[in-house]
Amino acid sequence: MEGERQRVDRFLWHARLARTRTLAAKLAASGHVRVNGRRIDAPGRGLKLGDVLTLASGGRVRVLKVLSFAPRRGGSETARRLYEDLSPPAPKPEFPPAPTRPAGHGRPSKRDRRLFERLQSRGSDFED
Repeated sequence: MEGERQRVDRFLWHARLARTRTLAAKLAASGHVRVNGRRIDAPGRGLKLGDVLTLASGGRVRVLKVLSFAPRRGGSETARRLYEDLSPPAPKPEFPPAPTRPAGHGRPSKRDRRLFERLQSRGSDFED
């Protein structure tokens, strides 16, 4: 029956985890997708409700539990209802503290401004 199983590449495409079905098939064939902890290399591998997908893409690992299947690709709200995201939240990037000038020292000079810009763009790589 169609509602009980779905191909991995179709699910990735319907859940909007891949932009096209061809890219979803390539992702599954490349070995970057695991189903219930087992690496797959075929985009035609069937998924069942309750299966756990581990997907490595974009430098991030996502763990998804399959909740339902869609007969066709829908909007982002519909796609989010197809799975439950079990992956830990992405760490927040740490930014260096904003540069400050002591009160009463007037307007920064061109040299000061360049040092501040370098500090903001490089973070802790600041050197005198």
